[in-house]
Amino acid sequence: MEELIKDWGYLALFAYSFGGGFVGLIIAGVLSFAGDLNIYISIAVAATSNFLGDQFLFFLARKNKSYAKDMMKNYGRKIALAHLMMRRYGSFVVFVQKYVYGIKTLIPLAMGLTKYSSIKFTIFNIIATIIWACIVGYGSYAAGEYILAIADDFKYVGIGIVLVIVIGVSYIFKRIDKK
Repeated sequence: MEELIKDWGYLALFAYSFGGGFVGLIIAGVLSFAGDLNIYISIAVAATSNFLGDQFLFFLARKNKSYAKDMMKNYGRKIALAHLMMRRYGSFVVFVQKYVYGIKTLIPLAMGLTKYSSIKFTIFNIIATIIWACIVGYGSYAAGEYILAIADDFKYVGIGIVLVIVIGVSYIFKRIDKK
């Protein structure tokens, strides 16, 4: 299992972080604490992928508005929340969206549909992504001792438990959101 993680861990983290990456970076931080990955490389990979994913969504909406609107039509309440956040927080919403479940992918799409400056979005996205990756990456690395202590000698069981809990909470949020 350790060889698989060492061989494919960064690629999996890159792929997962393109669309969000919060959970993937947490797992990478814990695996870095365990010695299976490097925390600096994990943070760099997650930040790069997350930045590219947000840029992709922003420019997808900017260049193909009808497709972006069609993609977002099933998320009416979340889109309304995204627009409220954009009005309330302005450019700061680029920072906030990195941490709010459910609107992470919608904010770049919604901002791409507006006349918001693409240069301004790129600059704020770079800064927000670096801050996000450092906070989540180092935070999970620091919590790695605690998480692995719970699992004792079974570090992958501990990570599996955390993953099951996160997936369970995500499922509950999705169910609540549908209601």
